[in-house]
Amino acid sequence: MGRATRRAAACAAAGLLAAGLQTTTAFAATQNRIDLTVLVVDDGGPATAAITAELASEGTPYTVLKLSDPNRPTITPGFLSDTVNGSPRAKFQGVVLPNDNPFGTGSSEMTALAAYEATFGIRQIDAYTYARPEVGLNWAQNPGYMGSLDGTQGAVTTAGLAGPFGYLNGSVPFEQPDPGVSTSYGYLATPLATLPAGASFTPLVDAPIPGSTARGSLVGEYDHDSRKELVVTFVYNQYQQQYRLLARGFVDWLTQGVHLGYDRNYLAVHVDDLFLSDDRWDTTLKCTPGDVTCPPGSGNTDNNPIRMTPSDVNTLAQWEKANDFTVDFAFNGGGSADWESDNNTTTDPLLEAIKADSSSFRFINHTWDHPFIGCVQNVAVVPWQCTTDSGGNDVWVDQATIQGEIQQNITWAKQQGLPIDPSELITGEHSGLVTLPQQPTDNPNLAPALAAEGIRWTGSDASREPNQRPVGAATLTVPRYPMNVFYNAGHTKEEVDEYNWIYTSKAQGGSGICETSANSTCLAAPLDTTTGYASYIVPLQTKIDLGHVMNNDPRPNFIHQSNFAEDQIAYPVLDSILGTYKNLYAANAPIVNLRESQIGAELQQRSAWNAAVAAGQVTGYRIGDSVTVQAPAGVQIEATMPTGTTQQFLLGSSPFGSAYAGTLEGWVAPGPFQGSVNLRLGQATAPSAAKASAPMVAAAASAARNASRPPRTTVPAGTAKAVPVGPGDTQRSRTGSLVPTGAR
Repeated sequence: MGRATRRAAACAAAGLLAAGLQTTTAFAATQNRIDLTVLVVDDGGPATAAITAELASEGTPYTVLKLSDPNRPTITPGFLSDTVNGSPRAKFQGVVLPNDNPFGTGSSEMTALAAYEATFGIRQIDAYTYARPEVGLNWAQNPGYMGSLDGTQGAVTTAGLAGPFGYLNGSVPFEQPDPGVSTSYGYLATPLATLPAGASFTPLVDAPIPGSTARGSLVGEYDHDSRKELVVTFVYNQYQQQYRLLARGFVDWLTQGVHLGYDRNYLAVHVDDLFLSDDRWDTTLKCTPGDVTCPPGSGNTDNNPIRMTPSDVNTLAQWEKANDFTVDFAFNGGGSADWESDNNTTTDPLLEAIKADSSSFRFINHTWDHPFIGCVQNVAVVPWQCTTDSGGNDVWVDQATIQGEIQQNITWAKQQGLPIDPSELITGEHSGLVTLPQQPTDNPNLAPALAAEGIRWTGSDASREPNQRPVGAATLTVPRYPMNVFYNAGHTKEEVDEYNWIYTSKAQGGSGICETSANSTCLAAPLDTTTGYASYIVPLQTKIDLGHVMNNDPRPNFIHQSNFAEDQIAYPVLDSILGTYKNLYAANAPIVNLRESQIGAELQQRSAWNAAVAAGQVTGYRIGDSVTVQAPAGVQIEATMPTGTTQQFLLGSSPFGSAYAGTLEGWVAPGPFQGSVNLRLGQATAPSAAKASAPMVAAAASAARNASRPPRTTVPAGTAKAVPVGPGDTQRSRTGSLVPTGAR
């Protein structure tokens, strides 16, 4: 059946607290305090913007100084450090510069920075500079290379794997989205054979130098004058895969593994419409009979819908086990009831197969039978419109109907023994929420219905609304990314035919939608319906989805049950995503696979944390092996710490966080009767313990004063903005996207 609708102790504690404060004060008097904030000196280029974006994504506090701002503060010793409670304080735990010296020869600002870094053991990233002796490298010649790096196969060195990039398997491939357009540029050079006394250069990421047997550094640590610089000799932007692979390591190296915020790789796959029969794309009509986008009239009936079989369920369960991954079925119990009615039986084989393997999957309420629960639709016209009353006001689906759809599905799931979280929901087609252009506001009956049914999390379309938002006072959205594996395609040829219709010009036989959309690109020619899926759509969708996975982005992707039936077109994409990921990342950085409620809570916590950081309401600092962080009441603290770190309470301690990528990460709140989170570090370096002598500081400052200002590094066209990977890649801009009918 086709579905036309898609849619007494306190006193003692006080004494202990006072004792703890006295101990901290005595300890602080003898050691440096390092504030957990990063200084970013921004030249407006893509490399510093990329590192800033990573800090923002992780939730790591930072301060930006724009070189182009005539009113910016001058970097002086007083700007960088002062004294708190009798102890020297470093106001920044790391420094990001556009290159090794963006201020010029004799700059007092660079002198101040060099002395500061040497005194407090603060590290510096040179976001993008060219190879030359001033950064510990030979000129990029004999052997050396300068030019496009598109398609280059970079690699993490042994030192890099033992250091900040130990979460990678070792390969760092550079993207090559278009052989005719260079999107990455850089320099490959070898370390100087003779360095200043006490200096060293350690390549962390390198690549073969063309025309030579030597390898050139792409990312290396230059240790000199009691300072450490991360020297990066290729340009990048925040979206490119080669940067995404290294971004976490940049921050970990800069902060010496101790910082606020964290970075993980997430993937969740929601499979919508379980138990329904999805309508099928008609390759002749170029629409989907039974769907509101297909003009009414002859031929507008789908007599061949797509529905999973018991065999399809078994295949999926086996695939999950082989890949250590769990999908989330968004289910509609009404679909099973309809199937039984249409087939004059009391047993649905698909339901029985799901019940037999229910422990293999997660389940999300998708309403009873997938109605559109926004305004009442007038489907007699295409595109559909909201029905209006005699006064011209929109007519809305009422609250009782919405609650009935939610509750009936929950009751049925419990009767069938399907494990669900009743606080989770995905409405059919994300309906009830804003649906532009027809419905610019939420259904006013939606929020009270969700509150009455105890719904805390409801899915939304990330291509329309990328950010989490409240729906009334009780519910938050969980934005989901639509995949271009269409709901109305069970066979590969149907998928490619619809893809061609959406993404080719009218002159090429397509709809021409791509010609009028600012967020889409037309294909040069239609894809071959036999080979186009594997050769073009799968690689493209893999790249887009991996972009989400590698961007510390927990928002889920969604496809449909139809994609696991018939030709099972979901698997090539999922296999490609997981296979590519496993080739790039080490076992200590597995994909984090959360259910909807966990994703919603993660987004909610991040929002509160980021707001507090932006408002300057978070204070974090390190003194020796002790870290103290204070945030507003009710805001949990997000942090990355070394292995072995513990949270210290007034009485006792407990392990901090959970292991990921060779570190400990997690959310944490103050213990009883504590106003701050207090951590004791495990395996970590101690920058304040390596305070440089006065001669060393003077030498570092002298070297900085005498450094020549490097010429402006070459930035190829296209790298200062998001680089799309082809038609359908609308996520790079984060400004919304064209959402084809088939992606619903």
